[in-house]
Amino acid sequence: MTPEDYAARDAIALAALVRAGEATPTELVDAALALADRLNPALNAITHRADKEARAAAAQPLADPAPFAGVPMLIKDYGVAVAGWPHTRGSRFCRDLVDAEDGGLARRYRASGAIPLGRAASSEFGIVGDVETAFFGPVRNPWNPNHIAGGSSGGAAAAVAAGIVPLAHASDGLGSIRIPAACCGLVGLKPTRDRVPNLPDGFDYAMGFVADHVVTRSVRDSAAMLDATGTPEPASPYASPPKGGIYLDEVARSPGSLRIAWSSETPTGKPIDGEVQAALESVAGVLEALGHHVRPEGLGIDYRALYAARTPVSAANFAAGMRRTIALVGREPQEDELEPLTWAAWQASRTVTGEAAFYGLQELRMLARGLLERFETFDAYLCPVMTAPPPAIGFADPATVPPGEIMRRQAALFPYTAMFNFTGQPSVSLPLAQSAAGLPIGLMLTARYGDEATLFRLAGQLEKELPWAGRRPRVSA
Repeated sequence: MTPEDYAARDAIALAALVRAGEATPTELVDAALALADRLNPALNAITHRADKEARAAAAQPLADPAPFAGVPMLIKDYGVAVAGWPHTRGSRFCRDLVDAEDGGLARRYRASGAIPLGRAASSEFGIVGDVETAFFGPVRNPWNPNHIAGGSSGGAAAAVAAGIVPLAHASDGLGSIRIPAACCGLVGLKPTRDRVPNLPDGFDYAMGFVADHVVTRSVRDSAAMLDATGTPEPASPYASPPKGGIYLDEVARSPGSLRIAWSSETPTGKPIDGEVQAALESVAGVLEALGHHVRPEGLGIDYRALYAARTPVSAANFAAGMRRTIALVGREPQEDELEPLTWAAWQASRTVTGEAAFYGLQELRMLARGLLERFETFDAYLCPVMTAPPPAIGFADPATVPPGEIMRRQAALFPYTAMFNFTGQPSVSLPLAQSAAGLPIGLMLTARYGDEATLFRLAGQLEKELPWAGRRPRVSA
């Protein structure tokens, strides 16, 4: 198998070749590593490679019937432990940390038949929706390396879009699956809260606001991996509603005629980029032509109240996470070991009172409840992922952009994703358009709590109607 043959197929197609005896896991791993050699220097997407370990895993007898038998993947450098691998969290402070054993999600990936090749780059502690770290430098977008790949799962998205791997682990606390998927022209599903448990190392981080899954090039790969990993564990802190069937089957199933609301409303009321607005209106028209009942309608969110509630909650959660990290490292960080934004966030987080954090959490729960009630009047909600196409490298460079300006830029570019972390609803970015300059434009569909099935049906329908599989980025196999 040539690297080009390998990169032309999604994960399900590659696994089918392996099960049919038409390719071996070793051939797939060799192709992936050859593409990493060729493409990663232009992208800076991979922070650690485990070539020897991956080749050894590929030589092992196949588990039958493993859905992703022999398929290479990457695991984000933040949040999922992998035995013997460095786990830097994108930070110089954690440069010497090595995981002692696999976390629960790493074990699930291995059980699916996937072969982990290494770590994909993350922003420092996942704070920024762009990966331009002081430790590893910027991750570059395969469609145009002068532009960002998004974050915090930017390394995963860049590697998948380029074809190095067909899928990669990603996590999403305020949009960190959907934003890089939108930047890199991928499918990025944030599942329902705790649909994919990450035990024991998840320790209920961010009060259930963070979700783990993968970024993929096809809808069916996302569905099949959720089938493989999205099963409950007795100790999971939240109970996701049981799924009604196999998600992979839902991709080919008609969604019927759904009620779909859509909007590009922003917290400031300012209009979004014209190309993104045009893409949104076009896709709304496509959905209507497919027989759905489509209407322009915003969510009516009190953004000022949302941000006021979120600030102390996020700060307290970050302080708690830093406390755990400090315990692993064995000392507190020096200022020059953290990016300026991270240092400022850590110092501020230590002043948050328990009263402020819990009051904010209570307010978020009430705001989320109101938003969930809105979804009783429609089946899905369509909006952009970002207010503009991916900006140029330097958008969140910690060496040149002051912390306050980074936060202002994030708030202006990524206003749509965080609310669905607070509600816990499933939400997916789909690569449904491109800018005149050839940069991906991702649009987001969100369904009711626990209803990934509707999203997979809709996403499968749109993948047929507005296919993206034939698009190839500038940096690719």
